[in-house]
Formats: sequence, structure tokens, C-alpha cells
Amino acid sequence: MAPDELPHLRRCVELAAEALADGDEPFGSVLVAADGTVLAEDRNRVAGGDQTRHPEFELARWAAANLTPEQRAAATVFTSGEHCPMCAAAHGWVGLGRIVYVASSEQLLGWLAELGVPPPPVRALPIRDVVPGLAVQGPIPELADQVHELHRRHHRRDSRTEVDSVLG
Repeated sequence: MAPDELPHLRRCVELAAEALADGDEPFGSVLVAADGTVLAEDRNRVAGGDQTRHPEFELARWAAANLTPEQRAAATVFTSGEHCPMCAAAHGWVGLGRIVYVASSEQLLGWLAELGVPPPPVRALPIRDVVPGLAVQGPIPELADQVHELHRRHHRRDSRTEVDSVLG
């Protein structure tokens, strides 16, 4: 990863924090053209009940509708967390280029386990198991602690909400 790309990952962490502040799971992603221009960004929006509203999936759909195949292949998706299999498949199907992520699925599963949170209903797989040959970089240690803290806050809030509903 080039040093001038770190601001894109910092933006992903900001978007993840925005998602958390809005009551959602803390994930954020940025789609960047080959020349470094930010094309689109999004954050998780699954709190409304549609578990497919991941930012990586939304960016893949946006890219398919707005970019040529050549532009998609030259673009990079920066993201706070490694793509889930659904998002990795969408990425591969629309022909997007490289992925750079802050925290790996393996890290996230470890964090969930330490918080006593059950694993997600879909098995986490490395991106390259879903899209062989794709250029993938991550995790990025200098930002991983921030992403870890966002997940701690999210799951602490969820457990407080459960306790409040039981007691309230």
C-alpha cells in the first residue's frame, strides 16, 4: 500500500464510526479510481433489516452502473473490514480491481469471540478463496485498533440494549 492511500483507509474508519453512530454495524468503504479520485463511498446500512446492505456490495453495484469495465478493473476498494463472501463475489462479478482492508475476517471473528458474540450466519472466507487471483492487501495494523474499538462499542451497546429490554 502506498503512503498516499492511507487517507482512504482513515475515511473508511470514519464511515464505520458514522455507521455506528447511526445505530448500524461499523463498516465503511471507499471506491477510488486509478488516478486517486474518490468515486463513491458508503457505510453499513443493515440496521433496517436488510443484511445485504454492506458498503462493499453497494459500491460494486454503483461501479457496475457507472463505470466501464476498464475503469472498474483499475479501481481500488478501500474498506474497514475484509469483504464477506457475498461482497467478495459482487466485487469479482463486476470486475473491480484491488481491495485494501484494515481488519481481516479472521481478526473480526476473534474479536466477536472475545466479546461472546456468536459468529455470523455465513462463514467468513478469505477474499482470495472467493475471487482467486484478485490483488488484496491487509490487514493494516496501524488502524486495526480503531476498528476493533468500534466493534467493541457496537457489541457492548447491543448487549446493553438486550439487558434493558429484559429489565425494562
